[in-house]
Amino acid sequence: MAELHRPHTGPPAPPTGFVAALRAAVRGETDFGPTARALTTMDASNYRRVPLGVLAPRDADDLAAALTVCREYGVPVVPRGGATSIAGQATGTGLVLDLTRHLNAILDVDPAARTATVQPGVVLDDLRAATAPHGLTFGPDPSTHSRCTLGGMIGNNACGAHSVAWGTTADNVRALEVVRYGGEVLRLEQTRGMGPDGVRGTSAHGPGRVGDASAHGPHGVRELIGAHLALLRTGYPRLPRRISGYALDALLPEHPGGPDPVRAFCGSEGTLAVVTEATVRLVETPRARALAVLGYADEAAAAEAAPGLLPFGPLTVEGMAADLVREPAGLPRGAAWLFVETGGATPAEARAHAERVLRSADAVDGTVVTDPAGQRALWRIREDAAGTATRMPDGSEAWPGWEDCAVPPGRLGPYLRDFRALLAQHALRGTPYGHFGEGCIHVRIDFDLLTPPGIARFRAFSEELADLVVAHGGSLSGEHGDGQARAELLPRMYGDELVALFGAFKDLWDPDGGLNPGILTRPAPLDTNLRFEVLPKRPVDVAFGYPQDGGDFAGAVRRCVGVAKCRTAAPPSGGTGVMCPSFRVTGEEEHSTRGRARLLHEMLAGEVITDGWRSTEVRDALDLCLSCKGCRSDCPVGVDMATYKAEFLHHHYKGRIRPAAHYALGRLPRWLRLAAPFARPLNALARVRPLAALAKRLAGIAPERTIPVLATETYSRWLRTRRDRGTRLLSSGRVVHLWADTFTEYLSPQVGRAAVRVLEEATGRTVLPPPPAGVCCGLTYVSTGQLDAARRVMRRTLDRFAPLPGHPVVVLEPSCAATLRTDLPELLPDDPRAAELAARVRTLAQYLEEYAPDWTPPRLDRPVVGQTHCHQHAVLGDAAERRLRERLGLTGELSGGCCGLAGNFGFEKGHWEVSVACAEERLLPAVRESEPGTELLADGFSCRTQLDQLGPPTGRRARHLAEVIAEGLEGGDGERSSRR
Repeated sequence: MAELHRPHTGPPAPPTGFVAALRAAVRGETDFGPTARALTTMDASNYRRVPLGVLAPRDADDLAAALTVCREYGVPVVPRGGATSIAGQATGTGLVLDLTRHLNAILDVDPAARTATVQPGVVLDDLRAATAPHGLTFGPDPSTHSRCTLGGMIGNNACGAHSVAWGTTADNVRALEVVRYGGEVLRLEQTRGMGPDGVRGTSAHGPGRVGDASAHGPHGVRELIGAHLALLRTGYPRLPRRISGYALDALLPEHPGGPDPVRAFCGSEGTLAVVTEATVRLVETPRARALAVLGYADEAAAAEAAPGLLPFGPLTVEGMAADLVREPAGLPRGAAWLFVETGGATPAEARAHAERVLRSADAVDGTVVTDPAGQRALWRIREDAAGTATRMPDGSEAWPGWEDCAVPPGRLGPYLRDFRALLAQHALRGTPYGHFGEGCIHVRIDFDLLTPPGIARFRAFSEELADLVVAHGGSLSGEHGDGQARAELLPRMYGDELVALFGAFKDLWDPDGGLNPGILTRPAPLDTNLRFEVLPKRPVDVAFGYPQDGGDFAGAVRRCVGVAKCRTAAPPSGGTGVMCPSFRVTGEEEHSTRGRARLLHEMLAGEVITDGWRSTEVRDALDLCLSCKGCRSDCPVGVDMATYKAEFLHHHYKGRIRPAAHYALGRLPRWLRLAAPFARPLNALARVRPLAALAKRLAGIAPERTIPVLATETYSRWLRTRRDRGTRLLSSGRVVHLWADTFTEYLSPQVGRAAVRVLEEATGRTVLPPPPAGVCCGLTYVSTGQLDAARRVMRRTLDRFAPLPGHPVVVLEPSCAATLRTDLPELLPDDPRAAELAARVRTLAQYLEEYAPDWTPPRLDRPVVGQTHCHQHAVLGDAAERRLRERLGLTGELSGGCCGLAGNFGFEKGHWEVSVACAEERLLPAVRESEPGTELLADGFSCRTQLDQLGPPTGRRARHLAEVIAEGLEGGDGERSSRR
């Protein structure tokens, strides 16, 4: 094992006087500190470049002023939106322009004209939400639609799944206002494109000019085009997904309506000017949709079938192969599938279109899905592919770089066969998927980007694949742009003369070369600036086992590829997901899962974040991580920031004084065990406000919090007393092991009592008392990074707790169950008892489903509202709970997101505002809006406490599902009995 790598030199500093001049010229926020720089070193590509700093301009004037100062000091600029670019074009060595913080307004929606005017930082889903009431949408829809911005889509000429119907971004932008390097403002207007009905066509709106700009753009462009007409007329391949290079053929005079500067600008990857405003076309949204899912023998067969489906006028024709699908998820038979979406004025019409496709397709098997939930589940497989494809089925890493080549749709089948052969020739693996209807293929390949031989293979493969794409008449990029990944190879596609013309065009727009240098023209080599080369060459010494990453913490951090599913304004998965609550509250990159992963990456690199495990920048970013584990399940590549946070805190505070809350809350099981005999007087003292305030201040607890009430009789004492009073202990085959977690034992024993009632009624088995010495999963020690203590507690627990062979362990507290299931074996990987106990963990519902399948639960027949514990969602799943609630007659959905208390997080001083904001996102509004008589369900102690302390005064107490069932058993027919 190795210590953290430290380079001898750091990144360059800004020119003398530049920072002061910039701050004097702009009103937006500037940040040249290590956190801001570290957060923007990477996008979603393989590349890394360290910027000088970050500016969040307030408006277009701010942006123009900044570009004026940058030109004066020779500082390069890179515009940045959601930073989901896969080719490296959202990274740079100069000033990063964060266009998401302030330039994110939807300025106008004109339903009659079917247009919208937006600023570049508008997230696509926000635009779609604003236009949906008018029955309109923006046609291009990349899989990152929940976080990508319109500015980034214009820069990359993004497409998405529906481009077969509505075209690329260039087809859907009518006018642009842009600022050149140096501050000059130009307005460009599209003269050719799709009509308002959303069908590919032409319309003339007149050339746009501001100041001295011509219809072609800056001075000299018209003459450049005129001097190379023959080259421009013959040098471009004809295919729907040609994104590579500059679209100079859009400026040819024979285009209907005349030269089209907007189309020529789209796809320029931030190298010509910075967009400040865009007027985009909107298309009519089909009122109903259906999905024909067609199974084929292999991906080449699916690819060859795709062009034959286009005459049916589908909205999408997407394809993927079996090696991308981790679970069948209701797919028809086959080793590859086409997703063909159809629209209609009514559900019946949409279904009829889909069935017509199904009948006409020569598929092995197929089905038509009309249920919206079923369609969402299938589309989720496709949309998460950019992340899931980053890990091969055996867990090895795969990377972008040749993410989105495109060939003519009729050539896609032969191309895929040749592509697979080339992979085999280089002993590489990949999982192709993508827009089969337009010949565009996405793939992540298991390149070795860590060693010189692996990087050499990466280059050789890239060069040969470029030749293969060109041989099939294709484009090196069919969606995501060239960036650094492919720009070096553009001469293979276009020839040297046309590529030289690209350079001349760039120079007319940006003569100083200040906008995104090294991208598209005069590019950096594709095998330089790789983001992995700065990481330690050997694994660093860590506490967790990281079994999915070969025990390598750097490998765990590398999981984050930057697709930014954590940067969404609402929980993923239709509102039932969790990740990432702190980002949704603050809107700050450093409080997203991706941002924290970037900071950890830079901490390992040691170039920008130089203090290693002692880094205050990483500590501060992780401070607002709720350790909800939502990213473990919701992140497409399974980043587990809760574990990374615990690891960091373990090293950060090693041999140092910790925050008071770590001693008070991190060692809570110890204090509760000592306090249990004195519960009544301590409860009385806690009601004395001055004493409670003093205790909270000493313990590092938020002053706004109420200290929970201690149980006057612990769960284990109650159970032993009950047994001593005559409860018969059955044979060893008729017992239940119920885990006496800290929260059930000392704070909510009523949950344990209820669970005993339910388990014994349902199974006929006797619940065993816990060991006299007590047990603890170590949760609070883990969440505060006291990992040495956590391992001691866990080993002691394994010594004391020995369930009978083959018997599961029922755990009522979801966070404790998740700790036993994951943290226990990952902290004690060499102790076989840890893995054995982890495999035995069951929730109450899981146990009842497995061991009492014929039991008829009481019928309660009432609505429910509340919270699915975030750890349950992320680690344990709630399918069994859903089925049990259905059998009980408990109707309604529990909230996604996180309650905001999250164990120690919401109690710690300084976290009150974020904690409350998380609760206000989903949980508290759902409770306030619920009808009288609605049951409040929350299996987690944190969730119940948050509701008790923040919830509206409804007179209803949040309860564990066990309590609700037990009450139903007492009531016989499910009627409520009186509550104590």
